[in-house]
Amino acid sequence: MDELNQERSQALQGLRVVMRAAQRHSMQIEKQCGVSGAQLWVMQEIWEQPGLRMGELAARMSIHQTTASNLVEALVKKSHVRKVRDQPDQRVVSLSLTEQGQAVIAAAPQPARGLLPGALARLDGASLAQLNAGLAALLAVVAPDDQQAGLQPLSFTM
Repeated sequence: MDELNQERSQALQGLRVVMRAAQRHSMQIEKQCGVSGAQLWVMQEIWEQPGLRMGELAARMSIHQTTASNLVEALVKKSHVRKVRDQPDQRVVSLSLTEQGQAVIAAAPQPARGLLPGALARLDGASLAQLNAGLAALLAVVAPDDQQAGLQPLSFTM
């Protein structure tokens, strides 16, 4: 096998390992907690900052605000999250965990934000820049017109 094919094979295997590890972590969360990995991440953000607003949540998770809203609605239906409207401005919604939601977070496997965000947080700036450059090149070939996919978490289930 020539050097370029070896590099491709190594990259493919590395991507498979990353994706499978993220899938395993998400499946473990769903089995143990009864919520998706993305929903648990929402709950972690709200637990760390009670009163968080929808736009702030979306920004903290690097997702579209509509996606954040859909995730929150599913958690409200499960009685894990409570939405409270600000009295002066009824458009403003503050989020908090219910007692049931707090119990889920307390029993949840770590990292609650998901495997990939935690791993990326441990990389230094140079490694992140190199990773981003490689991903940009790969995305230009694989999904040049699908920028919206980057605004949804891997375990986007509602």
